[in-house]
Formats: sequence, C-alpha cells, structure tokens
Amino acid sequence: MSKEITFKGNVLHVTGVDLKVGDKAPDFKVVTKDLKEVGLGDYSGKIKILTTFPSIDTPVCEGQVKEFNEKVSSFENTVVLAISKDLPFAHSRFCMSFSINNVETLSDYKYSSVAENYGVLIDELKLLTRAVFIIDKDDIIRYVQFAKEITEPLNYQKVYEALKDI
Repeated sequence: MSKEITFKGNVLHVTGVDLKVGDKAPDFKVVTKDLKEVGLGDYSGKIKILTTFPSIDTPVCEGQVKEFNEKVSSFENTVVLAISKDLPFAHSRFCMSFSINNVETLSDYKYSSVAENYGVLIDELKLLTRAVFIIDKDDIIRYVQFAKEITEPLNYQKVYEALKDI
C-alpha cells in the first residue's frame, strides 16, 4: 500500500499496511522514554489513542502532544500513545519541559513496528506521518485519520467526537 501526502505541498509516499475501521489492531514494539520496551498488550483493557508524528521538535508535532495531554483526562479508561522515531531521550526532555503527564511518548526508532504495522512510514523521509488511530478496549480499530499535509494539525474535533461513541 502506498498513500500520498504532502510536505509543504510536495508529494510524499506513506507505505505499509492499510488499516481500516473494524480491523484488529496489530501489535507493535516501541521504547518508552525510560528505555523500556512495550507493545499493544501493555495497554490491554483500555481505549487507546495511538497518534503518530514526524518529530517532537517541530511546532505542529509539539502542539499535537500538548493537545492530547490537555484533553485526554476528560475521557475515562483512555490512554494516549504518542509515537515518533525520535529517540527516547528527546521524548523525555520534551515531557519534562512541558509537564506532559497524560500522554505516553513512545519511540519507534529501534524496530519500526508501528511504521510498518500501521502503515505510517513516510518512504522518502523514513519518519512517521501525522495520523491517529482509536483502538477500543478489545483492540479493534474504531477510527482512523491521516493528515493530508503533514505540516498541518489533525482534526482534533473529529477525534474527540469519535471517542465519545466508543
């Protein structure tokens, strides 16, 4: 599968599996900011907002993590998994700098399993594209959104509306 997105108007290609609403969420292996390896099963029984982005050190990506950090506490039994290929040390620095306590920042640098299993790898950049998947407590994908232009934010209102129905 290859999906086209843009970066400042230039066409890029996102490769990997094409997941849809109703699909079983694939497992993954990522690294926490404390260098612990975790996967989908570590969040069993919770609603998961799995959101990906190119780099924590860009304004739109920073805003994405801050947005979910602020809003997620109003949703019961929900965890936000914010994933990029940034090193865990960058995630740790970011979370400390901005008091990020309601989002788990995770790094896909080591295994690229989110990149491959969720179809979010930007082929030309080898970074993750901006996307969000809502996964219910039974690990079924209930919502998918990709940003067409990765320098623009996700439509958060649509994410929160979908979350209310789960």
